[in-house]
Amino acid sequence: MRFTRLPLAMAALAAPFALVSCGDPAPLYIDQAWVRLNPNGQGPAAGYMTIHGGEQPVKLLRVTSEGAMRIEMHESIEENGMMKMKAIEAVEIPAKGEVKFAPGGKHLMVFDINPAIVENGKMSMTLLFSDGQRLIVDAPIQKGGSGEAKDQMSNMATPANSAGAMGGHEGH
Repeated sequence: MRFTRLPLAMAALAAPFALVSCGDPAPLYIDQAWVRLNPNGQGPAAGYMTIHGGEQPVKLLRVTSEGAMRIEMHESIEENGMMKMKAIEAVEIPAKGEVKFAPGGKHLMVFDINPAIVENGKMSMTLLFSDGQRLIVDAPIQKGGSGEAKDQMSNMATPANSAGAMGGHEGH
């Protein structure tokens, strides 16, 4: 009798460790999202964030917000010694990788933000991905300047076309 209980006890102790490896796959998520208003008070704002890929690669297809007229994805590139900005249709998010939307690189152009949203200091954006996922992120709004938002880590996401010079949008 004593020998049959030992294997059962060992199996019972090992079961929780076996379940740890059976967890849900790592989700697609967004952090460090923030919006910077145009320093001159005119024109579009810029949106930044880091997108962390899940188990499968996906594409970011679109970003929307009820607090803005429209949001476009752009990328700053150097061409013939000049910095230019071009619209991008989609952004590849590699499996288990990350894509940064940051000043001087990929970024969002946020047009005509509702003044009440600016006053509130936070903008909710919905990101639509190629696999059908929709993630909602709350991004603090920073008024102009070149610094970063003070509390970028507290805005984790939850489930839910023309090229031209940068004219007036340097640093987006």
